[in-house]
Amino acid sequence: KANEYINLMETPLERMKRKVFKENLWFFILKILKKSPRYSYEVRWIIKERFGFWVGNVTSYKVLYDLHKGGYVTFSIQYNKKLYKITAKGRNQIRKAEAFFKDVVRS
Repeated sequence: KANEYINLMETPLERMKRKVFKENLWFFILKILKKSPRYSYEVRWIIKERFGFWVGNVTSYKVLYDLHKGGYVTFSIQYNKKLYKITAKGRNQIRKAEAFFKDVVRS
């Protein structure tokens, strides 16, 4: 019940931000990889610096795994670590997502 009370205290904007960040982590990860390839451990820190929110370590790995499985990113092994890179399919998803957000704002 305490959690429900806290959520009632949340402003509509805070709720929207939380939902957008949590439910669309793939978008933020692809935006990062669009700039340059990154190691998985770097992604969390860049999200915090660039977008202003923390993401769980396991969560970022899970999303990267799913993006790889879907063909949106590839990786190579460098220094015994995975270096992730966005694919053309991933870039296409970024373009579509950005167009979607722009349409929502314009409506």
